[in-house]
Amino acid sequence: MVSIQYTVRGISPPLDAELRREASSNGKTLNAVVVETLEQAKLPTTATAHADLDWFVGSLSADDGASDAEAWLDSLPVAPE
Repeated sequence: MVSIQYTVRGISPPLDAELRREASSNGKTLNAVVVETLEQAKLPTTATAHADLDWFVGSLSADDGASDAEAWLDSLPVAPE
């Protein structure tokens, strides 16, 4: 893989501390953490870009219990304003 060298200026002390903390706690170099962070932020994979609730949608069917609960909620008196 061809790599390009960057020089990044203007890193705030809190960001520097967080990047260094992550590198230290994961046994990685600071450079590796910075590259991984940039890749995750700017090159999301299609698997993670759409890993929401697709597996759940359409997996359940309506049941009578839900309708009964909605009817009960609708029967409750409305509090005066």
